[in-house]
Amino acid sequence: MTRAEENYIKTIFHLGGNDSKLISTNAIAAEMDTKPSSVTDMAKKLADKKLLNYVRYQGVSLTTLGTKTALSIIRKHRLWEVFLVKKLDFTWDEVHEVAEQLEHIKSEKLIDQLDELLDFPKYDPHGDPIPTKSGEFSERDKQLLSELNIGAQGICVGVKDTSAAFLKFLDKNHIALGNEIIVVDKEAFDDSLLIKIGARELQISNQIATNLYVKLE
Repeated sequence: MTRAEENYIKTIFHLGGNDSKLISTNAIAAEMDTKPSSVTDMAKKLADKKLLNYVRYQGVSLTTLGTKTALSIIRKHRLWEVFLVKKLDFTWDEVHEVAEQLEHIKSEKLIDQLDELLDFPKYDPHGDPIPTKSGEFSERDKQLLSELNIGAQGICVGVKDTSAAFLKFLDKNHIALGNEIIVVDKEAFDDSLLIKIGARELQISNQIATNLYVKLE
């Protein structure tokens, strides 16, 4: 597979997961910042390779082979992110772009040894699950911080927005995976939150709260 084909397969998986529901070419085009006609051309190529099902004017869905391929790419991407953070001291806002390049390495032996070197991590630096070699992974029991009631508390286990700007904001405000977060108050006007992390209190917008995942204690 070419790098472009792998990017399409991964994008379709992120949009639809294991669901057999058809994903529209417009949705894929918007996600990949390209033209719907280009998506249609690629969809036909990938359908010929038995990686997806293409229904004209309706959309696409991954085949079993396509899902397996997508999970393999995602596994490589997230393992490289762990490696970059743990072994090379990258920050979590830096790793995505580099991992985007490294995920296309074909050597299965390299990836298996990378997995072993890292002691078979289950989650990447953003809290997302890492598929095993056989394609299995377990989602954490989590919910958005914005959904918690006043007085509720949980552990930060992931982020919905993985953009560098958002991750830099979290670093600047010392919000990280593993933090215990308590909802002290919620503004009725704009749903902004007053939260407590350790001994300090912090006011955050609803936009921030809807991009942080927590696991209730």
